[in-house]
Amino acid sequence: MIKIIFFDLDGTLISYKTGTIPVSTIEAFKQLREKGILLYACTGRHITELKDLDLSAIEFDGYITLNGQYCYNSEGVYYKNPIKRQDIAGILEYVEKDPFPLMLVEDTQMYINFNNDYVKKTQDHIHTPLPVVGDIHRGYDHPVYQVIPYDLNEHQLKIIKTLMPHTKMTMWYPGVVDVIPDDGGKQVGIQKTLDYYHLSTNETMAFGDGHNDIEMIRYVHLGIAMGNAVDELKEVSIDVTADIDEDGVYLALKKYQLI
Repeated sequence: MIKIIFFDLDGTLISYKTGTIPVSTIEAFKQLREKGILLYACTGRHITELKDLDLSAIEFDGYITLNGQYCYNSEGVYYKNPIKRQDIAGILEYVEKDPFPLMLVEDTQMYINFNNDYVKKTQDHIHTPLPVVGDIHRGYDHPVYQVIPYDLNEHQLKIIKTLMPHTKMTMWYPGVVDVIPDDGGKQVGIQKTLDYYHLSTNETMAFGDGHNDIEMIRYVHLGIAMGNAVDELKEVSIDVTADIDEDGVYLALKKYQLI
C-alpha cells in the first residue's frame, strides 16, 4: 500500500511550456490528500526558489530540497548534508583563476559571483529570476549544500570533478550542473524521510523527468517517469506515463488506483 509519494517539480509538476501545474494534477493532489497519503516535493531547488514558484494550488507535507541535501517539514529540518570544506575551497580557488558563473547554496540563502547571458537563459528555462549576486568567499566559512556552476565546457567539468573529489554532479541544462556530496542524492533524502515517518520503501512512489531523478526512481517501490522524461530515466522506471502537459501524473495515479 502506497503511503507516501515523492514528486520532482520542474517538468513533473510544473510544465516547462506554461510554467504552471496542470489542472488534472491539482485535482489528483486533492484526492490523494483525502486518502491521507503523504505528499512530498523532491527537488534540486532551494527553499527560497520555492517561493518564486506558483505552488499555491497544491499542498505538500514536506520538502526534500537541494537534491536530497536538505529535508524539512512543518516540524523543522530533520536532515542536512553539506559539501566537504576542502571541496568548496578547491572550486573557489579555481574560479578565481578561470572565472565562470558559480552559485553557492547555503541553508537559507543562495548567491552567485556574477550573472551573464547564459545564466539568464538558464534561469528563464526554469521560470526563475536571476540569482542574487554575493560574495562566494563565504563558502570558505559557511556550510554549502550544493554548488551550481554555469556555462561550463567539457574541460572545466573534468577539472571540477578533480578539484571536488568527494562530490558528484548532475547536468540539468547544457553546461550547467548541480554538485552535491558523493554520499548524497534524492534517494538519501527519501531514506531519511522514511526513517522519520517509520515507513518502508514498499510504501513509496515517485514521479520524475530528469537525470537527477534516476536514483530516486530506482530507490522507490513505484518509480514513474513522465512522458517528457529523459531516456535514461525511462530505462530505469517501473512505468512511463504521459507527458506532463497530457495529464501524466493524473493518469499514472489513476492507473495504479491511488485516485
